[in-house]
Amino acid sequence: MYNHSELKEVIDKALVNLSYNTEAARLIDPVKYILSIGGKRLRPVMALMACNLFSDKIDNAILPATGLEIFHNFTLVHDDIMDQASVRRGLPSVHQKWSISQAILSGDVMAFIANECFLQTPENHLLKVFRIFNKAAIEVCIGQQLDMDYEKAKVVTQDEYLRMIELKTAVLMAASVRIGALIGGGNDKDSDLLYEFGRNLGLAFQIQDDLLDIWGDAKVFGKPSGGDIVANKKTFPLIKALETGSGETLKQLKKLFASKDLDPEIKVREVIGLYEQLHIKEITEALANDYITLAFSLLRKVSVDEKRKKELTSVASSLIGRDH
Repeated sequence: MYNHSELKEVIDKALVNLSYNTEAARLIDPVKYILSIGGKRLRPVMALMACNLFSDKIDNAILPATGLEIFHNFTLVHDDIMDQASVRRGLPSVHQKWSISQAILSGDVMAFIANECFLQTPENHLLKVFRIFNKAAIEVCIGQQLDMDYEKAKVVTQDEYLRMIELKTAVLMAASVRIGALIGGGNDKDSDLLYEFGRNLGLAFQIQDDLLDIWGDAKVFGKPSGGDIVANKKTFPLIKALETGSGETLKQLKKLFASKDLDPEIKVREVIGLYEQLHIKEITEALANDYITLAFSLLRKVSVDEKRKKELTSVASSLIGRDH
């Protein structure tokens, strides 16, 4: 069985060894940059771990797993343009370092490089695996569209928000473990269980991400606390606060988010104060924990020895900051 650091090394090596068409070096430089500035390699590592549940040989899953990482980073390049984010992983985002036009084009080519990686899937699994990936890729785009739509919407319900983050974040994590399981020889039932495990884990991960933006350590998180509040992003804490708040509290909250010229630090401080009155942190943590509990119960149902699940359990636990 491989451990997390060994699998991360396998993916890092595969990314370095990718052969690019270098006829236009400027097209590829941003690709190499975004892939070299870190990242947890979470999706490909989980794909390889899922493969390793059923097989001691993971070679056939390495390039498809690498494709997952390239696709994920492609979405980040384009997300940063849409969000006007100047920093990614503590360094300049691609459009900040080059230009918006360059980031769009280099992002585009990454989607096709990811496809090339998936085309290296063994023939007996190729069609099924490629369809799972393609479905997830389309769903990620739908999730991003909903995110953009919700920015303009006056009211976003909890269910609408959860569906959006399921598409934008959770489905790719879910597809990653399903793809790994299938290439490793897992049956459809186990692959489906792992998909649901990944989906629930992804939901918990995004809800915790919303939480960390407000209450996390800026040095650890790699971006200033309260960025979502400053940007008026409709994250779970805001949606829940608007849903549960009433009277003067609700009035103040709406006023803070409607304000155009309020000092960002004051805005963040005052919004957090209102969130604390409404126990938003505790409510958000409880929802994340519900998804985490469900995810681990699904993993326990996968029909392989518990010892083989140790690494996947460990990486999932560290992802959501829980000891298992």
